[in-house]
Parts: sequence; structure tokens; C-alpha cells
Amino acid sequence: MTQQYSIKDILKIEVAPALGCTEPAAVALCTAAAGTLLSNKSPDKLDKMDLWLSPNIYKNAFAVAIPGTAGETGIDLAGALGYCCGDPTRKLEVLAPTTNEALCAARQLIKDQKIAVHLLREKTGIYIKAGLSVNGETAEAEIEGTHDNLIGLKLNDQPVQSHPLLAKTDHDQCTIGKLEDYLSHLSLEELLALVENMDEEDYEFVMRGVEYNLELARHGLAFGSGLGIGKTLERLTREGLIKKDMVLAARMLTSAACDARMAGAKLPAMSSAGSGNHGLTAVLPVWAVRDYLNDLNEKDVLKAIALSHIVTGYIKAHTGRLSAVCGCSIAAGAGAAAGIACLMGGNLYHIAGAIKNLISDLAGVICDGAKAGCSLKLATAAGTAVMSALYSLHGINVKDSDGIVALTPEQTMRNMGAISTQGMIETDQTILRIMIEKQFAQT
Repeated sequence: MTQQYSIKDILKIEVAPALGCTEPAAVALCTAAAGTLLSNKSPDKLDKMDLWLSPNIYKNAFAVAIPGTAGETGIDLAGALGYCCGDPTRKLEVLAPTTNEALCAARQLIKDQKIAVHLLREKTGIYIKAGLSVNGETAEAEIEGTHDNLIGLKLNDQPVQSHPLLAKTDHDQCTIGKLEDYLSHLSLEELLALVENMDEEDYEFVMRGVEYNLELARHGLAFGSGLGIGKTLERLTREGLIKKDMVLAARMLTSAACDARMAGAKLPAMSSAGSGNHGLTAVLPVWAVRDYLNDLNEKDVLKAIALSHIVTGYIKAHTGRLSAVCGCSIAAGAGAAAGIACLMGGNLYHIAGAIKNLISDLAGVICDGAKAGCSLKLATAAGTAVMSALYSLHGINVKDSDGIVALTPEQTMRNMGAISTQGMIETDQTILRIMIEKQFAQT
């Protein structure tokens, strides 16, 4: 019999804090974990660090700012910081202890050409291996499946059988796999039923995520971080060039948070389905809409956000954690559309329509890596989520004869999964080739 999961279980497994972009954080986690095996991991003793990455990790890690570095980027820098100061027990907040001293040490390792980055084209999804050679010792760590799933450690080429980090991640990965299987077989009606069983602890947890993500948005609006999309939208409204409504409010709040996160602000995001930007998109559009609706209490909003997280996880169970499809647009965008339709009093039919409307609109959005420009895509996803819900609530729903849209929202989401896992393989390879060629042309 398939294991059953409650809303509390799902939130605990799928929603978690992440400091900075999850791909460089995962690289740092891998090197930090390997470093725990060494008897002397002083940076000046490092002889060599090798990093092997799957294409999806490589694509998402090399152009995004790393927290605590004032906007610096680089896979090698993420790996070096993980080794110099990372705390692997903090998982995707591994770089929280970053200091100026550690940053200087990491830069020196790069300057001394101690770090080599290798692309493993045959690997799919999430895969990282870090190899360290320090003062006659070697240490190795591997991550696969999810960003914080440590699958193996080796010291001097011998597998480490017992380690606190391994015991924890083995359990987590097994749980995530079972949860994804469970979610993928539920109907939208069953997903909706899950949020009706939220208790005070669940509401408090969802609210904590709102607070994390709002803090990032405030940072982006205050400082114009990254590409500055949120700050620019706010300025345009002050100048009277555009009018602020619920669509623009959702776009502004979500993009500002992404601006801050992609610029490396040392503030955690509450992630969803393994991605901080997914978390921003799943949470902030729903929260922004609340100011334009009457007769709401906070629990209504938090319940809608919980639904957004669940729908995001449902779609990611079909599309995979990383792919050529922009999950912020397709998965989290659909989650937000569902949450907003629910918050506006929509029934099952309206929520289904909102999901199908959004997927029909944004199905073609590609993922070309994590970077400052992601705030443009999050702004689009947030605004489209609001409009998709409004369309559905006013009787406008894409017909099942249109393209990849099916009769049911469940099949529509499964179709999106097939496009992501089967149809976009060559696209993903082409995107990566373009990015690598551009990188070499600039050096």
C-alpha cells in the first residue's frame, strides 16, 4: 500500500530555507561534506579540488551571485567557500558562516589554480562530486537526486560507512522519492483536501516562509539589487507611468525578492520543491493579492499558499527537479495561480482552469541557468498567475483541444512533465552549449 502523507509531512519535506541559489549551495555543501573527513582542512594545505557536475547543476551554478561575496559568481568560488568555511549540517544554508577571511582564502585557492571544474555530460538531473587532495589525504563526496542528498563519502578511496551526514540524507532522499510518487498519483481535488487539515503549527510554518521571502523582497525594493526589476516597477508607479493593481503588485514583490536573492543577499529564501526561486513564486504572488481582496483572514491566505506549495511539488514530481523548462514559471507559477484562485473564492473548476491557463501561457519558457535575469521570468510568472486565476474565475479557460492542454488539470500537468523529461533533452544541451561557448568567448 502506498504511504500516505499529511499536509504537515509535505510542507516539512518540500518547503525549507535556502541561503542563496540552491545549485552553488549544493556545490558548497558537497565540498564542505568532503572536508569533514580530513584531519587537516586548512585552506593553505589544499593541493587540489576537483568538481564534477551534471549539466543541469553546471548551468544553474556558474552565473549566479553567492551570498556573502558582494555579488561574486563562480562554481569554483562556491566549492572553495564550502571547503573554507561551509557548515554541512546546515544543508542549503551551508554558506551562512561565510566571512571576509574565508572569502579571501577561497579567492586565493582560485588564483593559485587549485580548483578544476568538470562537466559530466552523461549525467542528468542533480549530480555533484567533489574530490579533495590535502596534505597526503584524499576525500570525496557525492550528491545526487536532490540538492542536499549526500549519497556517499570516501576517505583515501575507501567508502565511509558511518557518518552523521549520510544517515540523515539517506532518510531524506528516500522520503522525497516516496512523496513525489505519492503526489504524482493524486487528483487536484485530493490536493485541495490536504490543506483543509492544516493545524496551528502548519499555519505558523507557512507564515515563516512568507516572512523570509518578504524580507528578500524588501531588500530588493530598498537597494535595487541584481537586475533591479522590482525597484524599477515601483519607480515606474511613482512616476505615474504605470498603475499599481494586483497584477503589478504580484510582479513587483516577486521580482524584487528574486533581484535580492540572485544578487547574493545574505538572507534565506523559503524554498519550494528544492528551489528558492520556486518558493518566491509560490508564496509572494498569493501574498500580494491579499491586499486587494475583502473579508479575508490570515489563515485563508496561508491555506492558499500551502496549496501553492503542494501544486508546485505535484508538477515538479512530473517534470523533475532540474530541466530545460523554467520551473519557476511552469510549476511555481501554476501553484500560485491555483492558490490565488482558491483565495478569491474559486471552486475546484476555477482552480483547475487557472492551472491550465497558466501552463498554456508559459509552457515555452526555458531555463537558461540561474542569474540576475531570472527576476524577469519571476515577474512574468507572478503576473500571469494572477491573470490566469482571474480569467478562470470569469469563465475563460483554455480548451482541451488546444495544444498540450488536456481535459483535466492533472493530465495537463503530466503533459508538461513529458515535455520536460522527454521533449526538451536536446534543448537543454543546446542551451548549455551556448552558455559555455559564450563563457569561453569572454575569457
